[in-house]
Amino acid sequence: MSATEIMEKIAVIELEISRTQKNKATATHLGSLRSKIAKLQRELIESSASKGGPKGEGFDVTKTGDCRVGLVGFPSVGKSTLLTKLTGVFSEAAAYEFTTLTCVPGVIKYRGARIQLLDLPGIIEGAKDNKGRGRQVISTARTCDVIIIVLDALKPFTHRKLIEHELEGVGIRLNKKPPAIVFNKKEKGGIAFSPNPNGPTTFLDEETVKAILAEYKIHNADVKLFDDCTDEDLIDVIEGNRIYTPAVYAVNKMDSVSLEELQLMDDMKHYVMTSSEKEWNLDGLLEKVWEYLDLIRVYTMPRGTTPNFDEPIILHKKACTVEDFCNKLHKTIIRTFKHALIWGTSSKHRPQRVGKDHVLEDEDVVQIQKAHGT
Repeated sequence: MSATEIMEKIAVIELEISRTQKNKATATHLGSLRSKIAKLQRELIESSASKGGPKGEGFDVTKTGDCRVGLVGFPSVGKSTLLTKLTGVFSEAAAYEFTTLTCVPGVIKYRGARIQLLDLPGIIEGAKDNKGRGRQVISTARTCDVIIIVLDALKPFTHRKLIEHELEGVGIRLNKKPPAIVFNKKEKGGIAFSPNPNGPTTFLDEETVKAILAEYKIHNADVKLFDDCTDEDLIDVIEGNRIYTPAVYAVNKMDSVSLEELQLMDDMKHYVMTSSEKEWNLDGLLEKVWEYLDLIRVYTMPRGTTPNFDEPIILHKKACTVEDFCNKLHKTIIRTFKHALIWGTSSKHRPQRVGKDHVLEDEDVVQIQKAHGT
């Protein structure tokens, strides 16, 4: 099936979903339709990847630094100017659309971390269907640790909705956690469905679960809910290729809207008001990005020296044990590891002798002690 035929099929199913009333009687039917769309979208992604898609200079950007942050947005919202002001890298900016045709990388050092910033070409409607190099943009966005969605202050909510729709279409879930669903295929025994033990199960029932699994030709599986999950949550778990990425909404050109509008958006979750042209609140944007990156800084202190506060080791809060710290320094260190001495908020006294499983906190100082004879 060609990409055009797949997109036409998706459009027909989306139209049917929009025309179907949402209630308990239609839940099973809607679950089946959404499963069909998810399978078609996967087919579209895979067919595009196998053909290589349209080639574009600058999209194969090597990941450097401690983390990667992507700037995504419609044309002419100020992404290029933002990159230039933040990193000193010149990304061609002009007051007309589609100036950036390649992916421009820059690196900014913030709180000791080297953050790679990517200015991705402006997303347009239909990016998930590979219009306007959209699929290249989005596949690169999938590799980012945080996405900054740059919005025009004059139409932030319209643009946000359109961009989110495009990113959702290729499996990028913004500011969401993976669904609390345990899904296991098995050889026999049929479908065993366990509703949410922690509260109500409003959206999914056994009939809907079976209908969704039938679309995937799965007739033997255990499905256990641990939250009030939806049919789309179950589809995401079955597909297994979703990316859960923190996102910050940088509402640019804040000087062009009223004080009341500024106050409204400033109070909203994930939003930061900026002006890249006038360099307003760029520190506030970086602070929010740092918060969403969820990183910590750990300082080394070799024996007989003072701590090196200039070059911290950057770790993610999900992987910040002493062993993670050792592996970040060099993979061989853990082989000769005896214990570590820790100064900082994670230690009960200073220094504290700890093992490799000790969890570090931001701005801890670590001294590694090797085993004798190594």
